[in-house]
Amino acid sequence: MAVAPLACGAMSGTVVQIGAGSEEGAQRADRPRPAQRALVLNVTYEPVSIVSQRRALVLVLSDKVEMLHGSGDVVRSARLHFDLPSVVRLRYHVRVPYRRRAPLTRRAVFARDGHRCVYCNRPAECIDHVQPRSRGGEHVWENVVAACRVCNLRKGDKDLSATPYRLARTPVAPPALSWVALAVSRVPEDWTPYLPGDVPIPA
Repeated sequence: MAVAPLACGAMSGTVVQIGAGSEEGAQRADRPRPAQRALVLNVTYEPVSIVSQRRALVLVLSDKVEMLHGSGDVVRSARLHFDLPSVVRLRYHVRVPYRRRAPLTRRAVFARDGHRCVYCNRPAECIDHVQPRSRGGEHVWENVVAACRVCNLRKGDKDLSATPYRLARTPVAPPALSWVALAVSRVPEDWTPYLPGDVPIPA
């Protein structure tokens, strides 16, 4: 069964040629571009995955998802053109067997702590283990904080109780859906309605 093109209208987004006549055009079409991701929602509108926009388009065309938001980027073939999805919703319920935890990375710690040092509130430049790893401290959310270089050097390899420093806020693991925001360098505006307000958004 032939698939009709999605209505695109006058779009200002990126146009990617598919099946262009020249080899150069085909190479341009295959060249990866940054931040081309789509958010996949369960039927309950809870985020369950992040896929490439091309993969999301395949899911739309196979009628496995419905497109809630387009990205403004257009993909073209010789006769058809489609808006690449930004947010799609599954047409059937997917059981999520566990609550995914956000990966513990430098960028994720900075996002959680608002890019400020937890000891002095200056701009953060590095991460610090509250309980040093040499003294049994673990590399877990509850023991890793953002810090400025000065505080990090002065605190050194000491227990917090042996220094004049005190935590401005207790380090905790980010909310369950933080993995969505932390999986991309910039969260598209279309995604934010589906993320809780307490999810840290990377700067």
